[in-house]
Amino acid sequence: MSQICPKCGLTKDLCVCETIALESQIVKIKTVKRRFGKLTTLIEGIDEKSVNLKEIAKKLKEKFACGGTVKDGVIELQGNHTTQAKQELVKIGFDEDSIKVSS
Repeated sequence: MSQICPKCGLTKDLCVCETIALESQIVKIKTVKRRFGKLTTLIEGIDEKSVNLKEIAKKLKEKFACGGTVKDGVIELQGNHTTQAKQELVKIGFDEDSIKVSS
């Protein structure tokens, strides 16, 4: 017997909670200059409780072939990946209008 999601009431394999959570997030992407002039891309505003940040960070790091981490609810990627990150987040399921890019 399959388990039922407590939020939406559907079975776990039909659950749409994460999809709804992705579309309702307001995400901010920006670059920050770190030590020795290195650029770092920061992705913030994603709710840790409704979305697995480590999984999203892993997908982005594999796609961009860069290093990175998740600290305090913020995904940090080594290098300048602002435009590419927006495109990848849209592919993952985030709403394009809710993603704000600043430099």
